[in-house]
Amino acid sequence: MSNTELLEKSMAVAPIKIAALGCETLAREVDAKLVRFRKTLSGHNKSGINLQGYSEDTFLIDCECPRFGTGEGKANIKESVRGVDLFIMVDVTNYSMTYTVCGHENHMSPDNHYQDLKRIISAANGKTHRINVIMPFLYESRQHKRSKRESLDCALALQELSDMGVSNIITFDAHDPRVQNAIPLKGFDSFFPTYQFLKALIKNVPDFRTDNDHLMVISPDEGAMSRAVYFSNILGVDMGMFYKRRDYSTIIDGKNPIVAHEFLGDSVEGKDVVIIDDMISSGESMLDVAIQLKERKANRVFVCTTFGLFTNGLDKFDEYYEKGYLYRLITTNLNYRTPGLLERPYYIEANMSKYLASIIDIINHDVSVEKVRSHNDKIIKLLEKTKNR
Repeated sequence: MSNTELLEKSMAVAPIKIAALGCETLAREVDAKLVRFRKTLSGHNKSGINLQGYSEDTFLIDCECPRFGTGEGKANIKESVRGVDLFIMVDVTNYSMTYTVCGHENHMSPDNHYQDLKRIISAANGKTHRINVIMPFLYESRQHKRSKRESLDCALALQELSDMGVSNIITFDAHDPRVQNAIPLKGFDSFFPTYQFLKALIKNVPDFRTDNDHLMVISPDEGAMSRAVYFSNILGVDMGMFYKRRDYSTIIDGKNPIVAHEFLGDSVEGKDVVIIDDMISSGESMLDVAIQLKERKANRVFVCTTFGLFTNGLDKFDEYYEKGYLYRLITTNLNYRTPGLLERPYYIEANMSKYLASIIDIINHDVSVEKVRSHNDKIIKLLEKTKNR
């Protein structure tokens, strides 16, 4: 059964409204896709009965989080949200937004965005039918477990959102999805952009070959193994893995420095390789893996990551592209990206707006998200279309 048939046989729980915090561009793209979905569904609806607000020209609401001169903030929702299924989209990594504190300009940090999220929930709570949070980059997701006397920030944030009345939390490529154990009675869904990665590669690289003689999938560390295993299995190609040897006697910038990357797997000589991971932070680890693959005589190096943060800038990536260590870099549009990145010749965007609109539509109809979570059928159809290209 297709998504359209599934939605036609179900009813929306309430009218949709979308509030965007720090991700207005993405929210507008998602809204445009959702408007088109709903107009199509309304046209196919045999009963002719639709809820009020089911099909609209826009689902975005007007809201803001202004600041006082001291830097304190508040939320202001400028229209009614009574009885709606509210989806709050927030990008906690958008540092391009600023606010003024006593005349000094501050850039928004993840903590600032998280506080604004809670302010919007506080302004809406008690009025909405349901509150759902779409947080593509899960707040504090890298601080998800305790290895010594440390805080458990991600678990605390999830519990706080749950206590405030949030029913569903939707994220992408959670660093460790087991963090949902902190809120076992609430909805928590982590989605993966595997299909969008493959679609972007095939569309933008005409001679990209997806057979075992020409392609190999690489996991840059132990944590990315599950992603690489799925990607390699669905394509039917070999997989390799690097593991990090760290110096546990030293701490630099809050973490143990990497001494070396060791490789496990078959020869990559003459093959294109796809390195797949959840994020690029500074990029040092990913670039080191790219060099080692080229030293092992790999053909072209493609890097696919859900979130491109680039905390140390793009200079190193430019250098490695010019030297031939890096051929193409693919990230999603789920988080803030600098205009400079979008102009780079090696950059490819995996657009997630249609996928996000489908997720919102499915959740609003209260039907299983497995229909949009699984990419197997889509990937197989895409490979069938392109195998004789």
